[in-house]
Amino acid sequence: MMNYFKMAYRNLGRHRRRSVLSGLALAMGTALLLFIAAFFTGEMRSSMETTLRLNSGHIQVQDADYDPDKLSVAWEYLIENPEQAAAQIEALDQVQAATPRLFASGIVSALDESIGIQIMGIVPESSANDPYRDGIMSGEFLTADDREGIVIGLPLAESLGLKVGDSINLLVNTAEGNVDEQKFIVRGIFSTGTSAYDKGIVFLPLAKAQAFSGAGNHASMIFVLLKDREQADVVAAAIQGEGYQVKTWTELNELLVLVDDFSNAYLAIINLIVLGVTATVIVNTLLMSVFERTREIGILSAIGMKGRQIIALFLAEATLLGAGGIAVGSLIGWALSAYFSKVGVYFGDLGISNDMLLQDRIYTYLTWESAVNLIVTAFIITLLASLYPARLASRMEPVEALHGSN
Repeated sequence: MMNYFKMAYRNLGRHRRRSVLSGLALAMGTALLLFIAAFFTGEMRSSMETTLRLNSGHIQVQDADYDPDKLSVAWEYLIENPEQAAAQIEALDQVQAATPRLFASGIVSALDESIGIQIMGIVPESSANDPYRDGIMSGEFLTADDREGIVIGLPLAESLGLKVGDSINLLVNTAEGNVDEQKFIVRGIFSTGTSAYDKGIVFLPLAKAQAFSGAGNHASMIFVLLKDREQADVVAAAIQGEGYQVKTWTELNELLVLVDDFSNAYLAIINLIVLGVTATVIVNTLLMSVFERTREIGILSAIGMKGRQIIALFLAEATLLGAGGIAVGSLIGWALSAYFSKVGVYFGDLGISNDMLLQDRIYTYLTWESAVNLIVTAFIITLLASLYPARLASRMEPVEALHGSN
């Protein structure tokens, strides 16, 4: 077997430039696919985590008649005594945090500009609000007894020219179907790194949001975060109650789950396209080698080398090309993925809805499983691509090969 590889190495060395270019094509294809796999994985991972911690949570407990699209604060659509219910849910072992939240539609106005936004009433001290608390860019986060403070997102502050300490007018649709307006002071400006989300939401303490909107001691939902999201169905079954609807993260994010399930299929198609192109380069290299070595193949056949041995010789050449190109490509792909896992790829506000939140900067994430699968696939496709020129060489008749070389 070693003799085949020695002969293959010498044969590849006859046309070093062509061999290097062929290996380089395979290397660049492998590196590109590793980076694409890392990017897709990072994108889906980021979107899932961002959507869960900012928008849906792992579980939501709502009134049976509540419609999240309407943002109604009418009492018949809300949960009564939400803090008591949240405390009971948070006592479960699998629950990391459970907190009531009140949603209402409103309008923020400053100077001559007005923007429609979503008002969220929160319990400031809950750990579920850490993404907003940790994302404070200037000023401070809310306190439970603050009756004049409001926290807004950085994109909203920039569009209205606001800074900490400025006053804004906030209009809200009340539980009675009226519109109320009050003046608030900007306590803090936050950024979660997701402009599509930050530009459309403002925060008030829950008690103030309830009083302002006329919701009384009611909330739109109980927002639940779990220690392990795979326990969502178990916890949801434990907190089912009459008059409530309990939704898990898979039900709340059907589009995102569907895209995540199909992401591997998208990657497989891209992989086949890119590897198909690089395999064509390998085939071309070996075919040229066959035509240039017609006399040599005829001599080998004449002295007794069997067809399967000639095939093994060309497969050995393909193995060396594939191993070298894939190894270099793997190193390049890993280096690119490692670099962009730290600095990210900036896209800014992609304008995607809350059904699938994406951060402004996407960080690549390369898994061992995807890397190994891609490397093995690339190597197998390289060997399969080399079968045609190898079989072509093995079927040459010695007399015809010697005659054709003259």
